[in-house]
Amino acid sequence: MNVVDDPATLPASHTASGFRRFRVTRRTQESVSIVSFDLAPVDGEALTPFVAGQFVTVRLPLPSGERLLRTYSLSGDPANNTRWRISVKHEQGGDAVPAGRGSSFLHERVHVGDELELAGPAGAFVCGDDVTRPVVLMSGGVGLTPLVSMLHRLRAMDGAHSRRVYFIHACENGAVHAFRHEVETVATAYPNVRLHVCYRLPSAEDRALKHFDSEGLISRDTLQALLPLDDYEVYLCGPPAFMQSNWKLLRSLGIARDRIHYEFFGPATVLEEDTVEEPPHAIPDTAIQKSPATTTTIRFRPQAEPVVWDPACGSLLEFAENHGYAPAFSCRIGICNTCVTSLVDGKVDYTEEPLEPPSHGTVLLCCAKPAGSVTLALSDDAKTFD
Repeated sequence: MNVVDDPATLPASHTASGFRRFRVTRRTQESVSIVSFDLAPVDGEALTPFVAGQFVTVRLPLPSGERLLRTYSLSGDPANNTRWRISVKHEQGGDAVPAGRGSSFLHERVHVGDELELAGPAGAFVCGDDVTRPVVLMSGGVGLTPLVSMLHRLRAMDGAHSRRVYFIHACENGAVHAFRHEVETVATAYPNVRLHVCYRLPSAEDRALKHFDSEGLISRDTLQALLPLDDYEVYLCGPPAFMQSNWKLLRSLGIARDRIHYEFFGPATVLEEDTVEEPPHAIPDTAIQKSPATTTTIRFRPQAEPVVWDPACGSLLEFAENHGYAPAFSCRIGICNTCVTSLVDGKVDYTEEPLEPPSHGTVLLCCAKPAGSVTLALSDDAKTFD
């Protein structure tokens, strides 16, 4: 998950602690592709409070003996201090794309009574008690999981108060629409919540049941009709294409950048509609050069030309993205180990202490800076943008 706020500026309460064992107390099929797991601490001690929108890290013991780290948003009500809930979409892959290892393990192997190791909560994509403006919760696909938690929190904060909340959700159709009944129940108890559901390809059953409000993609006309002119606080979460189009729609309606909080998978810079994009291989000549020994350089692959390190970059991950690469990542704060990469030569310093240090000869790109010249071995999956 791509947390936009700078992790270095987060308060201590927003950083992950050590792992703790939890027991699965309930398993709920939310849609054809999403399953929720209710989790209670095995030790019976109190849960760490979380802020709506935060996530936890799950350490999964794969049959191979590998311990796989994955991050999942907490989708439950923050006021419930007896359990946490995570809701996981099964990434089944297809064609040349492999199935998700973490989601496959949870969907296929984890049942009521099983135990998991969790760390957290963590994350800066949050809806806290200081939010006072009308709120727009806007999600695509499984991106609604943190926003469901935010909806519960807003309901508890406002009670019968008059602040408006707009819950806007887009997905393929009713079969994959998770939490429909739960969100409708909250909205019924909170008259100032307005729901809008957009199905891209509704089925005949969807049309008969009338569980959606618009069809196709969310449009400017839809948002203009739904949102009266006001100063909104927007929380946006979903896949990259959804994020790109709706960021532009929201900005075109005059909503300020600092009022749009977002979380998604992919480089955050792709949202900036006025960013001038360089062709992926158009790296300035001054950056690709044989540099003096005193200059810190990065080789993204052993046979690649050295590139002069930019100290303004927050991490090796950001630096790689700026040069057209797309390494895998999730949390960007040293928690999930998704961005682990072979370190062929050189040393790094960590700006965030990794939750679980990478093995010898590897590096976590998201929270590392070079301590001198470095050679990496980015995987073939980290191809340059086409």
